[in-house]
Formats: sequence, structure tokens, C-alpha cells
Amino acid sequence: MPLIQYLAPVHFDFGAIRQLPAEMKRAGIRKPLLITDRGIIQSGILARIADHFPGTEPERTFDATPENPTHSAVSAAAALFKEQDCDGIIAIGGGSPLDLAKAAALMATHAGSLDEYAAVAGGMERITSSVAPVIAVPTTAGTGSEVGRATVIVMDDGRKLAVISMHLLPRSAICDPELTLTLPSRLTAGTGMDAIAHCVETFLSPADNPPADAIALDGLARGVRHISRACADGGDRIARWEMMMASLEGGLAFQKGLGAVHAMSHPLGALRTVTIHHGTANAILLPAVLRFNAAVSGVKYARIRSALELPNDTDLALFFRDLAVRIGLPITLREVGVPWERLPGLADAATRDFSARSNPRTADASDYQRLYEESYA
Repeated sequence: MPLIQYLAPVHFDFGAIRQLPAEMKRAGIRKPLLITDRGIIQSGILARIADHFPGTEPERTFDATPENPTHSAVSAAAALFKEQDCDGIIAIGGGSPLDLAKAAALMATHAGSLDEYAAVAGGMERITSSVAPVIAVPTTAGTGSEVGRATVIVMDDGRKLAVISMHLLPRSAICDPELTLTLPSRLTAGTGMDAIAHCVETFLSPADNPPADAIALDGLARGVRHISRACADGGDRIARWEMMMASLEGGLAFQKGLGAVHAMSHPLGALRTVTIHHGTANAILLPAVLRFNAAVSGVKYARIRSALELPNDTDLALFFRDLAVRIGLPITLREVGVPWERLPGLADAATRDFSARSNPRTADASDYQRLYEESYA
């Protein structure tokens, strides 16, 4: 039985953003660095909630977060943290600002290079409790990063690596579905499928963690039942609440590990010639991986069908492919511009990804190349 640990306080409901000043005080944050992205600023979300985070100043704001956070962006944010003598970080946005904030909190307080702390380099043991405190405020319903102990960053050498430690867990999370009401339909779809993929993969992971399994199945059911509603009507408050809960539950179940979908989507996120939304990549890859894992996951597939109230003979790969079609997402790697000739390199990178270790069926480079090819057209 692996360590079961749920520690982050979560304020969850419409209006939860009002709890941010109290959480800053509890974490001892008086001079915060605000990490966000320019889309959050341009959307007006930051202006709407500005009264709820005291102590922020323009010179203590980092908004240059890339869609796929990079080592160089982390270094810039950490340098600003130290230059401004900050004592904590408020992260507001989707998974990219939240992941960047956790990595910056690490590098602002630890020596060396970020890639030295990657899980594949044995870096978990080198991360200490001196990581700067982070309060996470998600504005999308997808990554679950607000309650996750990992951050995934594109390193300077092009690898997309996970840095994992309980010390990276945000001190608290403010989950306010109000902040997702203006999220565009395409982004709602991509982030929603990210949450759904998290729930599927964590449930299928072979680690023995019944609480995480129960959370993953509950999150999966919520996500599948409400994603179409949230995409069709962004103002549907019930659907937005349910999608944010599905995202949160996917993040809570992360401690079981993920699987081949994420092992394959991380290298796609590191491509420099094309930008692919992480959740969209997960939606494209999920059907092929479900077919691959079917030989060893039959009992768990039956439990997924039961949780989703599907007939016993439902083909789950086709079910999730059809769901992606219904919410308007691309369903092939060709559609998102992945060059065919990159598939062998992507397959090799997938074998070395940390998430590959917890897939229920072992895959080698030839397996991953075949899965990429199945997802291509």
C-alpha cells in the first residue's frame, strides 16, 4: 500500500475567492509574487478579483507564462521572487501558471538547476520543506494542479519532465467556479478532457490505493456527465461547479500515478514546432491507450462502465473518442499538426517519461510508436 496523503486545504464554491486574504495570512504571505498569464489579465479576471489579494504590486507580477511552462520562464519568475524579496506566491490561472508557480517556488529556495530535481533524475529526495509557500487559484477545470504534488516543465534541452514532491503541494487551493464562467468552449473542452483523462489513468494505475480509486471514479462520472453542458453553455453554473470538482478529484487521485496517455502527451507538449494543448493531446491519445490496456484492465473497465452507467458491452475507446467529437475537439495528431517523422523520437521519449512507470501494461518504444500511429489519422 503506497502512502496515502491528502493535506491541502481547499475552499470550493462560488465566491471562494473571498477566502484568499485569510489563506495568505495563514501561510504567512505578506509580499506575494503573483504568477499568472497574459490571457488572465486580458480576460479581465484579474481585475475582477484584485480586491481579494492584498499586497500585490505590478513589480511583483509575473505574467509571461508560456502555454507549456519552460525552464527559462521558471528561472525568470524565481529571479523576480528573489529580486523583490517575496515571501510566497499566489498562482492564478490554468495549469500552466500553477505549474510554473510550484517550480518557481522550488528554484527560489533551492540551489542548482531545475532538471536536477526531476523525478527521472531522482530529484524528489533533494527537495526540502524550504520551498516557498504557494496558494493556487485555478481558473480552468482540468489540471488539478492546485492539489497536486507535481509540476511538469519543458527543460532547456527540450525534455518535458515532472518534478514531484509533497513539498510542492500548494499550502491551500481556492476553487471558485465563478472564475470559469467565461472560459471559451474550446478551452472548456480541452481542459475538461484533461480532467477526465486524469481520472481514467489514475484509476487504471496498478498502485493499491482504494481512496484514490473512489475519488477518480467519482470525478470521472461528474466530468463525463457535465462536460457537454459546460461546453454548450459556459454560464451553466451547475455544469461549471461539477467540472471544477471533476478536475479537483483528478488532482487528488494523482498520487496513484498516471499512465501511457501522459507518457505520450508530455513529449508532444515539448515540441517546439507546434503548440498542442495538453488536454487536447490527452483526448486524442486516450482511445488508443484504452485499446492497448484492455488486455490487462478488464475488471477495471467494467467498473468504469458501471460508474458511467454504460452497457456492459460498451467499447470505452470509442465512447471517449465520440465524447471528444461531440465537444468539438480534434481526434487525430494529424489535425493538430504533429509531423509524422517525429513519431519515433516521441515514442522513445515516452518510454522514459515518469508516467510510463504506472501504466497498467508495460510498453516499449515500438508499442508507443504504434500508439502514436493509431492516434495519427
